[in-house]
Amino acid sequence: MRCVYKSQLLCKFVGTIREGKQIISTDSMYISTTEVQISYADTDMMGIIYHANYLIYFELGRTHLIRELGFSYSEMEHSGFSSPVLKAELNYKKPLRYGDRVFVKTWVEQNDGLKTKYGYEVVNGDGELCAFGSTLHIVVRKDNFKPVRFMQCFPAWFQKYEEIKAQHLSP
Repeated sequence: MRCVYKSQLLCKFVGTIREGKQIISTDSMYISTTEVQISYADTDMMGIIYHANYLIYFELGRTHLIRELGFSYSEMEHSGFSSPVLKAELNYKKPLRYGDRVFVKTWVEQNDGLKTKYGYEVVNGDGELCAFGSTLHIVVRKDNFKPVRFMQCFPAWFQKYEEIKAQHLSP
């Protein structure tokens, strides 16, 4: 079953995703799918999407997932917190070009109360995997940038992530 629809509201994707050396079961997790509109400015001299733009696409997917769940980065920031990226991983499989239909699939891979790891796949309009990766985030106080526990500051948000996150299986 493929999950590639424009502005889809929390599709359920059945199958598995290979994440490093682990297999992630997607039977009981939700994946948000966001269509990204590619602009000519996204391309480089080779006529393909510039490599750093995929991280922007990850952010668009992550923000879309958060909105679908009823939360918002803006509200987090207005309450005095921020969620910076600690680590980003990005693997390229197939180039994208101006004019391609592009979809970002985003899911919560890990959520331990302090750190949250989001997983991503970037696919073209034919459903072919073009890139995949992850970002690791923490929540910090904006005034001093000291880490705080996500589960204590945003318990409803944390609980929703627990409900939808990926389940790891043995390789």
